[in-house]
Amino acid sequence: MTSDQESFVKKFVEHLFEGDAAVFAGAGFSAPAGFVNWSELLSEIAEELGLDIEQETDLITLAQYHHTQKGRQKINHKIVAEFSEQARESENHRILARMPITTVWTTNYDRVIENAYLSNSKRPDVKYTNDHFNVNKSRRDVIVYKMHGDVENPQHAIITKYDYQNYSSTHQPFITALRGDLVTKTFLFVGFSFTDPNLDYILSRVRRDYGPDTKNHYCIFRRLKLEDKGSETPEKLTYNSIKQELLIEELKRSYNIHTVLIDSYSEITIMLKEVEKRYKQKTIFISGSAASYEPHTSEEGVGFTHKLAKLLIQKGYTLVNGFGLGIGSAIINGALEAIYDEPTKYSEAQLILRPFPQFATGDKTLPTLWQEYREKMLSYAGIAIFIFGNKLVNERIENAPGILAEYDIAVQQGLFILPIGATGYQAKEVWGRVEESYKERSQEFLTELNKLQDETKPLDELLPVIIKILNSINKK
Repeated sequence: MTSDQESFVKKFVEHLFEGDAAVFAGAGFSAPAGFVNWSELLSEIAEELGLDIEQETDLITLAQYHHTQKGRQKINHKIVAEFSEQARESENHRILARMPITTVWTTNYDRVIENAYLSNSKRPDVKYTNDHFNVNKSRRDVIVYKMHGDVENPQHAIITKYDYQNYSSTHQPFITALRGDLVTKTFLFVGFSFTDPNLDYILSRVRRDYGPDTKNHYCIFRRLKLEDKGSETPEKLTYNSIKQELLIEELKRSYNIHTVLIDSYSEITIMLKEVEKRYKQKTIFISGSAASYEPHTSEEGVGFTHKLAKLLIQKGYTLVNGFGLGIGSAIINGALEAIYDEPTKYSEAQLILRPFPQFATGDKTLPTLWQEYREKMLSYAGIAIFIFGNKLVNERIENAPGILAEYDIAVQQGLFILPIGATGYQAKEVWGRVEESYKERSQEFLTELNKLQDETKPLDELLPVIIKILNSINKK
């Protein structure tokens, strides 16, 4: 990534933790999902008017001409025909749905964004008419504001010049809500060209009411290329590049919208993945179980687990655990001790517990349920710590196979694996599996990592080593 892209990723992750991050998705965000852009949508409309869509730049006026000449029905039909298809969400949609973002605005008519949230077992509250502001969906995970309407309500979609001219009177609840969000949240504008008069109107009102020192926002623009439409010659490319630079400067000076430049749209996915990765690396899944703590005493094993959980909470991490045998209670007690000691600094939201189901449900066997449970738990995290990992079978201590199942899932989901081999059992087995993969790390990192595998060390001495390693992972 470039330095500007790196800076954006770092700052946007901070806003995710602060809980004030929002996204504004334009038409370019849905294009990879297979939907048409405005030129493609209105191409047939232009032909009926005897115009060439390739020569038209004012498309909302073009739509108005058609509405005036032939009525609204044709435009409504085009919206339904083009946006009703069940296009699958892109990787960008899936990443967005996994992020802890509770506010999404879009000018798109399609339903890919809300479907992506549903596919991720999240509950979207979609608002595309004024009446939707009167009722809020219970237990919602995200609000999706579709300020230009929805494919299922094409007669009220914002598409003609008349629609835009009257927006401030016909859609006042959307204007009020967006103004509020622009003041209180940090937006990422993606797939958006800033030619929308409605957004320009709202941004201008925010600047008028609050001055230039408002929240910082971000947008992503692709650098213009010689083969782009309208930039087919070096002279045209130079001219349009100057206009792009002027727009970038205007967005920054007038609205505190900082532009991140990319050379390819694939870089959007790279940045979003990095944002997700860094956010998730502040959430740790602790995998382990213990019917025995040998060669350590029970007091040492439980005490170590308790102190580890407490320390991780104090360092700002969120913990995920499935209430494993022998360590679940210690994790809960350690985490809650940190939280209740300083409730204004730490939150119960930093402790995510998912006790395993004990009975089969419906047509799913218990092993199937456990596998799904493990996959869900690990999906919250970016780091997996493995400790102990044994159980009692016929009065004998054996390695717990569930720990290796969690290790396999962690690898599949791309988590950083941190085994504490000094605790023995499956944690030691996990270290044997990942040791070779860390050979290319720095010598300092390997030295610290090897300390965690020394069974002769007192467990409490490992705690600062674990934090040092975690700090090195999250140093970005």
